[in-house]
Amino acid sequence: MGMEIGGVTIDCADPAKLADFWTAALGYEVGTDIQGVFLFLVPPGAAPGEAAYVALQKVDEPKSSKNRVHLDFHTEDRGAEVERLVDLGATVLGEQVVPGLSWTVLADPEGNEFCVGSRNG
Repeated sequence: MGMEIGGVTIDCADPAKLADFWTAALGYEVGTDIQGVFLFLVPPGAAPGEAAYVALQKVDEPKSSKNRVHLDFHTEDRGAEVERLVDLGATVLGEQVVPGLSWTVLADPEGNEFCVGSRNG
């Protein structure tokens, strides 16, 4: 028996509000809403367990430091994608470059970090 990634859960103060950002950013939809406290975001039309989800979980404490785990995304046009995400409410935190890979570190509207990278710079 092995394991598969079911999804990733992001702690936040307001799952419904943060769902507006992440559904627009990913093209996902709210698949399950458990009393506004736990929202599962899934690809359009996906049945439960059919695709990896992004969940938003309400927590009382505010974010206080850098994430220990974050999402990484890949795109061929990093500049355009970063601009689109900033228009949706993300904040650019920094840029990183290593041979063969460049990425932009961003934060969602509640400050959760994620990265958008490209192989071509």
